[in-house]
Amino acid sequence: MGREVELVKSAPAGSVVGIAGLEKHIVKSGTLSSSAFCPAFAPMSFDASPIVRVAVEPVNPSQMTALVDGLKLLNQGDPCVEVLVQETGEHVLVAAGEVHLQHCLEDLRDRFAGIEIKASEPIVPFRETVIPSPKIDMVNEDISLQKRSLVANQLKLLYNNLDDGDLPSDGLVIEYTANRSCALHVRALPLPSSVSDLLEENSELLRALMSITGESQPGQHPSRMKEETLAQLRDLRLKLQELLNEADSYWQGAVDNIWAFGPKRTGPNILLNRLPNYNRPSVWDPVLNGTQRVDQSDPSVRDYDSSVVNGFQLTTLAGPVCDEPMMGVCFVVEEWSIVETHASTVRLQEKETTACDVKMLSDAIEPSSPVVGSPFLPSTSFDLYGPFSGQVISAMKEACRRAFLAQPVRLLAAMYSCEIQATADVLGRLYAVLGRRGGQVLAEEMREGSSMFVIQSVLPVAESFGFAEEIRKRTSGLASPQLVFSHWEVIAQDPYWIPTTEEELAHFGKKADYENQAKKYMDGVRRRKGLFIEEKTVEHGEKQRTLSKNK
Repeated sequence: MGREVELVKSAPAGSVVGIAGLEKHIVKSGTLSSSAFCPAFAPMSFDASPIVRVAVEPVNPSQMTALVDGLKLLNQGDPCVEVLVQETGEHVLVAAGEVHLQHCLEDLRDRFAGIEIKASEPIVPFRETVIPSPKIDMVNEDISLQKRSLVANQLKLLYNNLDDGDLPSDGLVIEYTANRSCALHVRALPLPSSVSDLLEENSELLRALMSITGESQPGQHPSRMKEETLAQLRDLRLKLQELLNEADSYWQGAVDNIWAFGPKRTGPNILLNRLPNYNRPSVWDPVLNGTQRVDQSDPSVRDYDSSVVNGFQLTTLAGPVCDEPMMGVCFVVEEWSIVETHASTVRLQEKETTACDVKMLSDAIEPSSPVVGSPFLPSTSFDLYGPFSGQVISAMKEACRRAFLAQPVRLLAAMYSCEIQATADVLGRLYAVLGRRGGQVLAEEMREGSSMFVIQSVLPVAESFGFAEEIRKRTSGLASPQLVFSHWEVIAQDPYWIPTTEEELAHFGKKADYENQAKKYMDGVRRRKGLFIEEKTVEHGEKQRTLSKNK
């Protein structure tokens, strides 16, 4: 590139050209053409994806407008940056790593916004999932007979008022609405890893499918979509069907019974319809048949169908472990019965109702036998528990949370792919740093013609802060790591694990005060979000004794 910038009317091919006035039209990348029929260039792809986030705010609150404008310019200037506004109103900056985050904050402070800013501590996301029931416990003993006690322990940690009779025996959870008019039977199952990876990689295609079938917006007719996008959606369905059929006989034909994807209708979780007498349209119907979205007025669609979906979306967006999104979980609705109530809806005869009247109305609720169809809820009546659609959403959300906790729960940690170049005399110190931070060495090979070793490893993103500096300090600058976000990995430890068997009590003791990395991560996230944490501030406290006698 030259020293100066020249104003020209045209430029030959191969020149680097800067064009002004496009900041309102192009965010990251785009294709400029004098013809509307010019095909768009493929978007730029990067190996690094943003994973580390911080919340930023100005030191002087009156300069919030300058911060917002600076974040927009930074978002346009750096292709690896994401700028989000959370529901709480916080402005969040997402970067690829610790060093990239520091550069982004410096550019935002010095170049784009030109103001003093405050940044929170780096936030690393986690995911919640369930796994197949393990066969052995922490001391390699058979736990087939101990599963119910393990489930009971983790359920009672979150539901203090749960009786032993309410604990699910086989993972099936039954939940009722507040007025006892509706019952939902839900089971949580782990999705095959290949299926969850496929859904995670094709989130953009699922977003295109949502634009057709979404209930929150009018939607786009399939005839207006590109034929290439429709073909990709059909291929996605065939791949999903093939992976499900290969996984297990239980998943045979499950692709056409998919009720919804989540969270936000594009995530790697599935709501499965296993109701015996409910053949609702599939989510793939707009792609296969050319119809637009699922019509709620269709006779084949039951009332409050969208309420069940919304409850599922809320659960997958914030799981019960630490309010993090779920990944790789399938919620199966096996039964949905609606009960007609004779006295749950009572018309108000007067404008004011006393507390005694409300108690009498609540005591009058008595469910009768199940019926097929919609509940008897006249629009002019008064329900003590609020709108029935909201009750179905709450019941579905609670059923999914309890079904999730009835299975072995695990956390998913974001992992970096770490490539380190080092000499042979510092390999021991390098491996010590990796082991202390929970890293795993995958491969080690010597570069031909030199004394350098190339080490391929993985490292949790939560343990990566200060990693490059510690590596250089321990190896006297003879090792240099390169970190790139790779994948999500299941943390082996159960965050709710406590010793229950005689072997575990003998090996770990009653307190089991060994370092549980999953519990450490869970408590850290819950503490940051202001959620309840069960911890003992003082344990085995003794009264202070003085050596001198009182005179």
